[in-house]
Amino acid sequence: MRLPVLRHALLPLVATLLLASCHGKDEPAQAGGSTPEAALQSSVDLLRSGDINGLWRHLLPPADYANMRADWTLQQRHAQPDSAAQRARFSETLRKLTAPDAENTLYAELQPKLTQMQQQYQDQLPVLISVGEALLKRSIARSPSLGETQKAQLGSVLDTLLPWAQQAPWFDAAHAKQAIGVAVATARKLDVKDADQLRGLDFDATMTRYATGYAGAKQLLAIYGLSIDQTLDSVRFTPVSNSNGHAVVKLDYTLLGKPLSAEAKMVEENGRWYNEELLENARRSHARLQQQAALAGTVAAAASPVTKD
Repeated sequence: MRLPVLRHALLPLVATLLLASCHGKDEPAQAGGSTPEAALQSSVDLLRSGDINGLWRHLLPPADYANMRADWTLQQRHAQPDSAAQRARFSETLRKLTAPDAENTLYAELQPKLTQMQQQYQDQLPVLISVGEALLKRSIARSPSLGETQKAQLGSVLDTLLPWAQQAPWFDAAHAKQAIGVAVATARKLDVKDADQLRGLDFDATMTRYATGYAGAKQLLAIYGLSIDQTLDSVRFTPVSNSNGHAVVKLDYTLLGKPLSAEAKMVEENGRWYNEELLENARRSHARLQQQAALAGTVAAAASPVTKD
């Protein structure tokens, strides 16, 4: 139930983290920015506040945002249904997380297992995390939507996250209890009973649920020592070039105490500035989905029986 643009078009955005500092600001609700720096600043403001729908409305020109909404509806209509087993697992997970006194019930179930899990996986965890990092880097290296600069930037981020992931107190009881509390509170705020209800939500309602999930994820990461908001607040950026409707902005930021940098390529359309790679990916995703829909329509028409008068 995910639109390709939500998955692929965001990769360049993630590669640069879209972090900003104290430069001029626009109204975040506007599409794009009056300058490359203002566009980035508004993106950060929306990302920090967790306004996912507002973020997409800002990141894309009005026509492209309308296309994304229409594509989301089209894909929802033609999406492959989840299996009965998948729907059952999803519903059972929600039931446990939203049950009365779920925090204490789930913690009582988990607490006896923590020591056993630590004994069983403590030595293996660094290796497993390293394997996971290698798989992610391979996926990034093969991504057709990322340039070499973006791939290198994402690699630096993963190199920074690896030591944190290896040392985080995943099996600590106090941290686990806090995490369960956040997971339960987030599930209740989602106000979703089962997979069918989630699939039936319109675009705006789904974006609201995404925002709720994002806020919960930030809280969970903070419990284990990774503050997304601190990273967002740490950025400093410098204009590198700006000519003929194209600009490059250098971003310097701190992730888990380590200084990192990235570059964002920006493009001007109708007097407003947008992330160039993200916009290109959004348009490619839209064109690909339209081609798939047209092909499906042609196949359906060819398979329909011809009636004679």
